[in-house]
Amino acid sequence: MTISPAPLAAVFGLQGLTLTDAERAFFKSVRPAGYILFARNIDSPSQVTALVGDLRSLTPEFEAFVLIDQEGGRVQRLKPPHWRHAPASGEFEPLHAADPAKADAMVRLNIQLIGEELKALGIDVNCAPVADVPVPGAHDIIGDRAFSKDPAIVARLGAAVCEGLWDAGVLPVIKHIPGHGRAMSDSHLELPVVTTGLDELRATDFVPFRELSKLPGLMFGMTAHVVYTAIDPQNPATTSAKVISEVIRGEIGFKGVLISDDLGMKALAGPFDERSDAARAAGCDLMLHCDGNLADMEAVARTAGPLGARGLKALADVQSRRPRAKIANTAAAEFKIIDALRHV
Repeated sequence: MTISPAPLAAVFGLQGLTLTDAERAFFKSVRPAGYILFARNIDSPSQVTALVGDLRSLTPEFEAFVLIDQEGGRVQRLKPPHWRHAPASGEFEPLHAADPAKADAMVRLNIQLIGEELKALGIDVNCAPVADVPVPGAHDIIGDRAFSKDPAIVARLGAAVCEGLWDAGVLPVIKHIPGHGRAMSDSHLELPVVTTGLDELRATDFVPFRELSKLPGLMFGMTAHVVYTAIDPQNPATTSAKVISEVIRGEIGFKGVLISDDLGMKALAGPFDERSDAARAAGCDLMLHCDGNLADMEAVARTAGPLGARGLKALADVQSRRPRAKIANTAAAEFKIIDALRHV
């Protein structure tokens, strides 16, 4: 795909339900590859659809990505009454224990329902599945957002999420690669440090990401703001060339578009232009900044650089992507999921 000049390798948030004049001028000037929506940007279906259309109108030469975190459970930006409350990933583990094939089907159906809601609004990238493997005593920032403490189950049900989103014509984001499940602190607030040995990480945390990376469809991966002392004792994965090249791209084999976790999280330090430059230099394809602070986004834009080949290919894929399946009766599908979880 040829876009000249290439879009900025950044995904930005915004402040409210509509664009401010300052945001409009900034986005039109720097031409970010994408945007991410949060609850502060959500009111009604018509408002979200209009906002997505307005964002994309700023760059008529390409259709920017629009991302959202719509995992289900406690992490979903689209909420009732306009959108369904979807179950958390962890709610499917008892069903998997009773009937693995049925759990696969219900996870896939559940996320396809979510994907169809997103697609109807013009949102084409969902920041799911969470492929982290929590360990006892870890911070609850992951908790029931994960499918299980068993990496094989996480991998299997994570694959069902990817398939269900592809069914709806939406791209998945596997997170938080190479694994946030051992973090004893919340990376929104401080930098977690994991001291587990590399062999154990390979046998547990890396497993779901390695298996999901084998899937044939295009996907995004979101980095973890976590230090793994066995790999790089100084830098979190987001800004570690060693973690990204040797583990994420190497051992795990992830070939998709790698997006940083939010550069505004307190796990990272320093000016925002330095954070963005460090993530880009380490190997991230897209720099993510979420809170809509214009001065900070301007700093990110100074060093994010142009979107590379992987990102450009993904833009082309999104523009041509169509749903590969359609749920005929959404109410019946939702009842089927609820009934399956209720009668484990």
